[in-house]
Amino acid sequence: MLVKYTTKELDLLARLMRAEAVGEGDLGMLMVGNVAVNRAIANCLTFKDINSITRVVYQSPGGFAGVTSNLFFSAATTKEKELAKRVLRGEYYYPATNALWFYAPSSGANCVALWYDQRLAGRYKAHCFYQPYAGICEQIH
Repeated sequence: MLVKYTTKELDLLARLMRAEAVGEGDLGMLMVGNVAVNRAIANCLTFKDINSITRVVYQSPGGFAGVTSNLFFSAATTKEKELAKRVLRGEYYYPATNALWFYAPSSGANCVALWYDQRLAGRYKAHCFYQPYAGICEQIH
């Protein structure tokens, strides 16, 4: 287990993953989960002392837009909780492996090379994933 979590936090993470990436399928939701877990373990940049799933989900400023989505407000399904457990146990999926950020560019647009001064790790469907440069966040490299 990469991050300690409560039953409530498992539900929170599963709901966040759904709200941010349900249209990207299971793999897209798993990658969003990777970013959330990375933020909980990173303790660097804007994620210092953001060391729990609750703090990751509700971080402000700099948190996730999905917490304002209607998709976030209903209970997570058993399947969504299983996906969240997988990332909490340490399953990683490229390009989210070392990513701390992602965003969805407008339809048809390419990912920019740098986003908030962080380098592009790669793209999966509608999301571009960004990771810190080596040596910046040792906990996730």
